[in-house]
Order: sequence, then C-alpha cells, then structure tokens
Amino acid sequence: MDVGGFPVDLVLFGMIAAFLVLRLRSILGRRTGFERPPAQNFQPPPGTAAGPIIEGRAEPVPAPTRPVPDPASPLGGTLARMKTIDRNFDPATFLAGAEKAFEMVVAAFAAGDRAGFRNLVGDEVFQSFDLAISAREQAGHTQVSEIKSIEGATIENAALRGSVAQVIVRFVSDQISMTKDHTGQPVAGTDAVTEITDLWTFERDLSSRDPTWRLTAVNSG
Repeated sequence: MDVGGFPVDLVLFGMIAAFLVLRLRSILGRRTGFERPPAQNFQPPPGTAAGPIIEGRAEPVPAPTRPVPDPASPLGGTLARMKTIDRNFDPATFLAGAEKAFEMVVAAFAAGDRAGFRNLVGDEVFQSFDLAISAREQAGHTQVSEIKSIEGATIENAALRGSVAQVIVRFVSDQISMTKDHTGQPVAGTDAVTEITDLWTFERDLSSRDPTWRLTAVNSG
C-alpha cells in the first residue's frame, strides 16, 4: 500500500524499530541497588612512597646483663661511700671501663704484649703475667685468645679501706682460648667457643688524681 507514493509498511516498520530502541535504552540505562559502582583508579602522587607496615606484636625486653647493685643493699652502700670520696665515681661507668680493660688485657696477654697491659695491672699481676709469657716464649708456644662476646659483667663485691677502693667483677664471656706448639698443634685449650667465668679484682686510691683502676687479682669463677 502506498501513501503519496511512499510504502506504508516501511513507515510502520520504522516506527516499531524506533519504539524498540527507546524501550531498550530506558531499560539498559537504569541502575539498581545491586550494581557495583565503577572502580576509581587511584594513583599516588609521583615520589610518594607507601607507608611502612607496623606490626602490633610486642617485642620481648632482654634482661640486663650488666646490672648495678641496689643502692639500698650493703654492696650498694659501699659503692655509695666511694662516691663521697670521688664524686665522679659511678658503678655503671666503672663496669663499662672494667669491661674494656678485660678485653684489652686478654688480647695483650695472648699476644705477649707486656706494654699493652702494664698500666692496667698491679705489680703482682704483672709479674705473674710476665713469667707466664716468658715460659710460653721459651717453649715456643703461642697463645690464641679471642673474645667472641661478653655475656655478663657484674659487681660481685666491694671494699673500702680508707680511700683505697677494691671492686670484684664477675665476667662471663664466650671465648676461643688455646695454646699451640711451634708446629701449630694445640697443647692446651680448644678452638671451640667456650663460656668462661672470671673474677677480676680492681683497685684504686680514690683520692688520687690517677683515674686508672688496676687489676690486682685474677681468679676463675
């Protein structure tokens, strides 16, 4: 059928197609409450680093290995009296210095370096060390001593006689200590790391201007 020379069926098909397109657009363009919103691609500004991840786990607090005596204890009272003579005396500072002296004397004795420990020890200790080094040299032996770590340094006892102070320190250390003959074969000790306990007695006249505490006795713990 023609209307003014234009087919009517084509007009009807065109109207139906236009209606379907509008219907589909109204359905597809509608949002529901279950739809996920479009993702937003966030990029941090250039040069901005991601923040560190901080764990909430508590770390264990290690027990102190160099505690000082309780000031209220008899030993603490003796140390306090030392401070009345030398106001610069401090148990913690003393322990730090004693530990350093321990390392220096052990190393110097093993190397046979008498000058390395002469000013750190008393006359009797120096004579004992000197004889031991001389005997080692005559036998053609060498001493190997290496402190791997000092696990503890504590003040065991103290005494004050007039202005002369005496403090005994217990050192617990992991060491390699051995003696070798002229061929390099071990004759004493071991090359394995061994825990060694020493009791060293330090002495000083607190009224003297010389601040050096000298080693006056060495014993095994």
